[in-house]
Amino acid sequence: MAASLCSLLVRRSPSRLSKALSSCSCHGLLVKAPFSLGSSSAASRVLDASLSEASDDGRCAGEHIPVRSSDGVRSTFMEIQEKRMQQADRSVLISCPKSIAKSNLLQFLSNHGHINNYFFYESYGMYMLVEFADRNGAQALCDAGCIPHTKGEFPMPFRSRVLAIRPRMFPNAASAQPTSMMPETDIHIINREPVSNKDIISRLNSLESTEQQLRTLVDMQQLTDADVRLRFMVCSLLQDMCATIFPGTLVRPFGSSINSFGHTGCDLDMLLDLDGVLNVLAQVVKNNFELDYQVKMLSSERSVTQSVLSVMGECLDYFSPGCVGVQKILQARCPLVRFSHQPSSLQCDFTANNRIALKSTEMLYIYGQVDERVRQLVFAVRSWARSHGLTSSISGAWITNFALTTMVLFFLQKRSPAIVPTLEQLRKLADPEDVHIVEGHDCTIVSNLEKITSSQNTETLDQLLVEFFNFYGSFSFSKHSINIWKGSEQNKPESSPLYIVNPFEHHLNISKNVNVSQLERFVQLARNSVWQLQHQEEQSSPKTRPWGLTAVMSSQLQSNNTKGRGRMKSGETLSKIRSLLEN
Repeated sequence: MAASLCSLLVRRSPSRLSKALSSCSCHGLLVKAPFSLGSSSAASRVLDASLSEASDDGRCAGEHIPVRSSDGVRSTFMEIQEKRMQQADRSVLISCPKSIAKSNLLQFLSNHGHINNYFFYESYGMYMLVEFADRNGAQALCDAGCIPHTKGEFPMPFRSRVLAIRPRMFPNAASAQPTSMMPETDIHIINREPVSNKDIISRLNSLESTEQQLRTLVDMQQLTDADVRLRFMVCSLLQDMCATIFPGTLVRPFGSSINSFGHTGCDLDMLLDLDGVLNVLAQVVKNNFELDYQVKMLSSERSVTQSVLSVMGECLDYFSPGCVGVQKILQARCPLVRFSHQPSSLQCDFTANNRIALKSTEMLYIYGQVDERVRQLVFAVRSWARSHGLTSSISGAWITNFALTTMVLFFLQKRSPAIVPTLEQLRKLADPEDVHIVEGHDCTIVSNLEKITSSQNTETLDQLLVEFFNFYGSFSFSKHSINIWKGSEQNKPESSPLYIVNPFEHHLNISKNVNVSQLERFVQLARNSVWQLQHQEEQSSPKTRPWGLTAVMSSQLQSNNTKGRGRMKSGETLSKIRSLLEN
């Protein structure tokens, strides 16, 4: 299989190679590891003087993805994803030395095509993401490269859009040293590191209101444009590889990377969409003959998914540059391949045909656009839960971020008037083209955001934060389930401590993993947070001690007994919680 993959990927004409090497030599630069994208022109072009790079926080200059079209209508979730995928499709990743002259580098790159955007970042050395105006520009640059050779080591002949560039060394270095080796201080490296908890607390403590804290928290933690571009770039690189074996497949991101609730440093979830292949297999030829591909048949779709992921896991491990620590977790309920992508510093989970997960991602994105308070409250509650160890990136009895976000949505549906609609209401607003049935489950929701009426609720963020903790501090978890499809409490169908109905697969509980002790901690912390927020006016100056959101995020919240009016002893609190759960 490896030999077959290599033969598909390694194709180059001698004339093009000669032309590419000549192009590299004239600039004193070497490019390594090209990728074949199809025929294109590599004509020299002048670098656009208006081109600028990313700002400090990674928000790129140049072409952005507009949330509204030219006529003022908000873009749908799938329209935005398609434009992001097109951006990534015409982009390349380049490893380059920090001493390289940026002006020379940009001039060399612009000779292969007009550059829309670029930025530098750190990940096992310095990298540069370059977006060309079209795919031909990326093709022309990749055509200018070659497979590197090192004495004592043998290259795997796999070509991708992950390149390495370095200044060419001339024999008479003293007299012919290329200007690209001259140190230059104008290369600006964006900071992609998550903001530390200490810096977050310090910044939030300096603000004047809890509402300002919640808004600022989103600005400090949300994914930047550079983060999103890199995530789609990784998907595009995997799609190049998958398409060599499974033509017509797509690799799509899902989850926190694109649902508008992702924070800096979160994992990248990807799915291999095989619908393109299956649709080809299902085509009906309108003549006297039926023409089918000869394929191997397996006993179940799960077996197909496991086999496909097993093959792709091997390809990632042996061929794809920068993919390390590849683990094939094929016996999980949702089989996946887990790996680290070093050129982007992203931890990745790769699955196949998980179409309901993509619809769940779209659902969360829509809720995040309905009312700005949704994202701000979700970011605050997630940060609160993370600071107290209620959520974790490790599998276990913890509440997941998806479950926690669903709890926030349910709470907002219960406000009077409701801040967000129920999922059933979103279903009724859907157009005929929105109908989507996956494995017998109706996943239909409206895609046109203009059809969703804005809420008349005027509650402030600080009010909603207190009421969220108050709502779940007294919620009857022993009797009722949480159901955002209906927006009302439902009788629990089974005895799991926390029962949150899966938005689309209604027979499943997305919080089945949560045990009694974790739910007890959640309820206790919610009650303590209510007291803390209601009595914060008695605290010292916000400039010297945690207050508002930072006070409820403090580790002291779970160890300090509440004070003053309404105080209960720890034993009494736990006793009431247990009686509530066991009622």
